[in-house]
Amino acid sequence: MLTIVYLFLAIVLEVSGITSMKLADGFNQLEPSIMIFVCYAMSFIFLMLALKRLDVSIAYAIWSGMGTLLIAIIGVHFFHEPMTLIKAVSLGLIITGVMGLRLG
Repeated sequence: MLTIVYLFLAIVLEVSGITSMKLADGFNQLEPSIMIFVCYAMSFIFLMLALKRLDVSIAYAIWSGMGTLLIAIIGVHFFHEPMTLIKAVSLGLIITGVMGLRLG
């Protein structure tokens, strides 16, 4: 159970790091620029802890797939990025692929 918590924290921190990249404005904003490195370092630490009990293919697929999905949602809702049909279908394929790896 703790392994899932570690993976969840790794995903949230990775998404926070990506969001900080957008907010950093090319390293022109100090606080978001610092948060990029803090969030990614912590994300990797929690991912390493999750990898103690999960297969690397499963953990990485979930980490990257869920991170991609969450950052796409954040991009649409907070940064007003367009959600096209091809983006929605592609996100669905990512989720299907992650589920397929987990089931396999």
